[in-house]
Amino acid sequence: MLRFLLRRVLVEMPLSLLVIFTITFFLIRLAPGGPFSAEKTVSPQVLRELKRHYGLDRPLYVQYVNYLGSVLRGDLGPSFKYPGRKVTELIAEAFPVSFELGCYALFFALLFGCTAGMIAASRNGTGADFLVMFLSMGGICIPSFVLGPLLVLVFGLLLGWLPVAGWTSPADRILPSITLGMIYVAYIARMMRGSLLEVLVQDFIKTARAKGLTERRILLRHALRGAMVPVVSFLGPAAAGLITGSFVVETIFSIPGLGRFFVTAAFNRDYTLILGTVVFYAVIIMVFNMLVDILLAILDPRIRSGGGYAHAG
Repeated sequence: MLRFLLRRVLVEMPLSLLVIFTITFFLIRLAPGGPFSAEKTVSPQVLRELKRHYGLDRPLYVQYVNYLGSVLRGDLGPSFKYPGRKVTELIAEAFPVSFELGCYALFFALLFGCTAGMIAASRNGTGADFLVMFLSMGGICIPSFVLGPLLVLVFGLLLGWLPVAGWTSPADRILPSITLGMIYVAYIARMMRGSLLEVLVQDFIKTARAKGLTERRILLRHALRGAMVPVVSFLGPAAAGLITGSFVVETIFSIPGLGRFFVTAAFNRDYTLILGTVVFYAVIIMVFNMLVDILLAILDPRIRSGGGYAHAG
């Protein structure tokens, strides 16, 4: 386990971050426009001074080396579109909101996804099974930018049960969490159903039934642990996707998370904010994947005995 962690932290993560940083750096520089191209009232002299101040007048490879050195020192640089503010300050201010939203959505996805999958597997071939799978397929097919406005229309505008914007009260969390987590509910439900169906035909389940144990006890105490392995392996990219992929949801529900900064930075060509957010999200994703690999090794003894670790994605 220690060798696995050291290899992941000291070798794999730095190399992956370097590749992500390099690709993002040159892609945004090659895109048309620049951070000051929308400033219609800026004179050519002032524009030259702005570029000199931020180091944009230097050769591209010099900008790359300088900014890489700043990132390695933990300095993501100043934002071009938020004068006087550093990228680290903007991330520290907005990320807790995105993280909170992602945690609510993950809890919603696990609770309802695992429950739906267990119901479908325990009633395989019945109407309940077909209904759960039908709803799961619907959840996969409906994107968040469609589901969000539908929930706003029904529960916010027509019924008036829930608020449709803001992030001030507990009720504000409900619709965004459902919107963000619904697609993962569908994936987890289908994954749990398939995994449970495989586990329920194993010999140790037959032995438990022969001992006279109830189906509920067999399901919860014996089958569930083995069936959770594929779900846990999915949690790494799922959790990272929920926490880092809330751009659309934050825009729909006017949530002051990191997604709005990233979208605004992309439109405004705010190089440092784009790069800083991408690097920050890449670290979050890698950490989640590593934690899931460790959890899989704890959950499934076969992974430990095999001398390897299942990658979460």
